[in-house]
Amino acid sequence: MALKIGTHSGSFHCDEALGCFLLQQTQRFAGAEVVRSRDPELLKTLDVVVDVGGVYDAEALRFDHHQRGFTEVFGHGFNTKLSSAGLVYKHFGREIVASAMQLPADHPDVQTVWLQVYRSFLEAVDAIDNGVNQWDSEAPPKYVNNTNLSARVGRLNPDWNEDASDEATMQRFKQAMQLTGSEFLEAVQYAAKSWLPARSHVKEALEQRLEVHPSGRVMKLNTFCPWKEHLYDLEAEMGISGQILYCLYEDDREKKWRIQAVGVAPGSFDSRKALPAAWRGLRDAELSAACGIPGGVFVHASGFIGGNNTLEGAVAMAAKALEME
Repeated sequence: MALKIGTHSGSFHCDEALGCFLLQQTQRFAGAEVVRSRDPELLKTLDVVVDVGGVYDAEALRFDHHQRGFTEVFGHGFNTKLSSAGLVYKHFGREIVASAMQLPADHPDVQTVWLQVYRSFLEAVDAIDNGVNQWDSEAPPKYVNNTNLSARVGRLNPDWNEDASDEATMQRFKQAMQLTGSEFLEAVQYAAKSWLPARSHVKEALEQRLEVHPSGRVMKLNTFCPWKEHLYDLEAEMGISGQILYCLYEDDREKKWRIQAVGVAPGSFDSRKALPAAWRGLRDAELSAACGIPGGVFVHASGFIGGNNTLEGAVAMAAKALEME
């Protein structure tokens, strides 16, 4: 007889849809049936229960987070209160990641990717479900964002003028499981195949930064990779937090060099030191004249990125930008 995963009936959310999907990726619950109900007597008979029941007990396979006094967090430096998805990932995530990476669960790369996928994917699901803002601010948001995964799952619920029977809603819930699951697996694959291998390249660039400029505030990537996602952690590990202002790398398509200002924090649109205002919005000969450096290609109007035809030109632009306001 197939095992059964329980979650609540009625309107569904991202966290339990993802939590159910994650359980089905484990060896124990692969192929398990999902049952949606709020009947406590029925829930008692199920093998594992997610997001309903008022109990968090990992040994009993009960993963709710709505009860008074619940304060569980992921740990490892993460302090966001967990949703049901985060609870399932905390206890089963290593197994799921190891299977996706085709590595033993105790392999160090599995631990690294397990943590990165929580940071880059799961924590947002937990925060949104628990009503945690992305930053502290009393100001109203400048725009509405209904494109995140949680919002898209919410829109899969039947509208007020659609069939909202248990059968119809279950079909929508299965769609939500597939949506959240496919994006989760994409996050794991990206972390394993792109993010993780990039770390060594960024570390090398930081170790060689004094060869680029004596200030140590400019780094050059020998191979372009997702550098921003590693820079802040590696700066902290090396005791140079906040020191790197510009990153140089070659555009593989155009074979020209880019100079990019480092953001004040991961995901921030504000730069630690944007390229000089006098250069912004200029291109080609006009830019070269303004900065006094040949080979200028462009500087973005916001000053977060610019380009030069050669590495030497990009280094010169970075050096001059360090000296200018």
